[in-house]
This record gives sequence, structure tokens and C-alpha cells, in this order.
Amino acid sequence: QVQLVESGGGLVQPGGSLRLSCTTSTFAFDYYVIGWFRQAPGKEREGVSCISSDGGSTYYGEFVKGRFTISRDNAKNTVYLQMDSLKPEDTAVYYCAAYFDLLNLTMNEGEYPYWGQGTQVTVSS
Repeated sequence: QVQLVESGGGLVQPGGSLRLSCTTSTFAFDYYVIGWFRQAPGKEREGVSCISSDGGSTYYGEFVKGRFTISRDNAKNTVYLQMDSLKPEDTAVYYCAAYFDLLNLTMNEGEYPYWGQGTQVTVSS
């Protein structure tokens, strides 16, 4: 299995910023697509962003495009999600997830077999 650990969540005011990190000690980290998903209370989990194994391709959900930036540092086995201009509706538990793929990129939740425990992001005044 691939073990993923999220960090960087917290409480921030509207318009503020947070940077989430997703790390793993798995030796084959640079073979995996990493995605970020979020789930608010009473709502279904939704895709936020994902990045290809080499960092060359990215995807953003329309609701975060222009505000969030995904990146990865394979030397550190880490993927980041920089979140700017946060809104109250961004409040959710944010999860990172992974699947093995060197070439392709997808935001289909069913394609991700490995998931972290999540980190809480709360945007409130």
C-alpha cells in the first residue's frame, strides 16, 4: 500500500491562504498521480486538483481555478496545494489520494485506491 499523510490545514479568514502538504515514504512516489479531494459536512466528496507523476500536467476544478495551485517535489516525496483567496465555501476536510500511473491524469475518484486521513480547512471570520 501507499501511505499518505496530509498536513497544513487550519482556520483562516476569508481571503486568506493556506498551503497543504501530502507526503509519503513510499519509494515509488514519483510513479503516482496525486489528487486532492474535499468533503464538507453533509456533502459528497469532490475533486479539487491533481497532478501527474512527473508534475508536467495538472487539473483544477472550476470552483478553485485561479485560486489554488498544485505542485510536487518528488525528491521530497511531497505534493503541495497552495490555496489563496479562500472562501467560506472552501471549508471541508481535504484529502490527498494516489494512483499508479506514469502517463495519464484523471480526477475520477474511483481511480484512486490510496487515501490519506484528511486535514481540516476552515474558512471563517
